[in-house]
Amino acid sequence: MLILNSGGTFNKRYNPLNGELEVPFDNGAIERVLQSVDSEYDLAGVMYKDSLDMTIDDRKILANIIMQSKDDTFIIVHGTDTMHLSAEFLSEIFDDRKIIFVGSMKPFEIDSVEASLNLGMAIGFSKAVNEFGVYICMSGFIGPWQTIQKNSKFGKFEFVE
Repeated sequence: MLILNSGGTFNKRYNPLNGELEVPFDNGAIERVLQSVDSEYDLAGVMYKDSLDMTIDDRKILANIIMQSKDDTFIIVHGTDTMHLSAEFLSEIFDDRKIIFVGSMKPFEIDSVEASLNLGMAIGFSKAVNEFGVYICMSGFIGPWQTIQKNSKFGKFEFVE
């Protein structure tokens, strides 16, 4: 399994110099979560962006990494606003891999519980499910990417039919 970090709220940190939450150019939040796990996982920082800044070229970079990897299971830490667009893009390319998108509504630095729970659920799901596909793991839900959607009005993800 390979964990790919593309940024998003999961990773954001408060910058006291400008008063803004920013995506840092490191994997610190994910590394802190993984410290509490007994297993070791490969982790690669791919890009460090808010998902609203993700482009088709960024999605192609993710696809190329997945295509060239010897792994068949991937967890992608991604911002929540365009997670569904990246999931749809990768679902059109891959039918022989498990790809699980995960993120958080609040930065790990502000609320470590949500981010940790989501990543832990994604890791557990990746080990439990045998079917290849593209999935989203958010707010206690895990399912095929098109069945889990962000409800911006309520600030959470939910199951949709």
